[in-house]
Amino acid sequence: MTEIITLLRCIAPIIAKNKHKQLQIIIQALLSMRGRITMLGLSRWSEKGGSYRTITRFFHSKINWEEINWMFIKTHLTKKGSVYLLGGDEVVVSKSGKHTYGVDRFYSSIQNQVIQSLAFLNLSLISVETRKAYPLSTQQIVREKKEGCIKDKSVKKSKKKKHGKVGRPKGSGNKDKKDIELSPYLKFVQESVNKALKRIDKHIDIVYFVFDGAFGNNPAVQMVRQCGLHIISKLQKTLHCYFLIVESMQEEDLLGNMEMLLTMIIFQNPI
Repeated sequence: MTEIITLLRCIAPIIAKNKHKQLQIIIQALLSMRGRITMLGLSRWSEKGGSYRTITRFFHSKINWEEINWMFIKTHLTKKGSVYLLGGDEVVVSKSGKHTYGVDRFYSSIQNQVIQSLAFLNLSLISVETRKAYPLSTQQIVREKKEGCIKDKSVKKSKKKKHGKVGRPKGSGNKDKKDIELSPYLKFVQESVNKALKRIDKHIDIVYFVFDGAFGNNPAVQMVRQCGLHIISKLQKTLHCYFLIVESMQEEDLLGNMEMLLTMIIFQNPI
């Protein structure tokens, strides 16, 4: 137990002295408890200085946990020369009621349906050598009315427009796939990634960003590239990729026979 208190000395410069002492008491009680963790249970298991009112005030105070997590990771868990990845994932926690901030209907992959819950975006630093992930930040996902929230009853359904001829309009040019408008959710993820990279501040060279199959599309790729990273993600089953076979042909022959030189990639386990 005393070794854990020694490890917490690195965060002393970035947290108030009284909060640092309270955090030590809470951690000791947290590691001694079994079963469900509550503030009342922490007050019963903590030593002198860990009353219920003190613990309540501690969790109501504003503390920069992202900076504390990074200081602890940088001091004790990172090694020079090791390869690290920046990983992200969306976590959904079921929650009943109507007054909790941010409660809405989100898709749960565990229950395979949309449930009333809270959603959080977690970013972690992944060590390739030890195959462990260290949490950097957790931010709650809140749906605004302007983003098409389910609760927004003022949004009216648009009438179906009559479509003309099917296909590409005559005379239209190719669009630049890099020049796209990011959705509100992608902007939220991009802002979180930029904050994490700014906090790391060249202490570790991050090259890749890891996410699940929801980012296996062009808008997500362009969002990650704008952050200066490359993405590692599963590809969606509707995505078609091709290998370009180029041997000893001239440029004129390549332009005329491009379709013949493309070989489709078949994925054995699509999403």
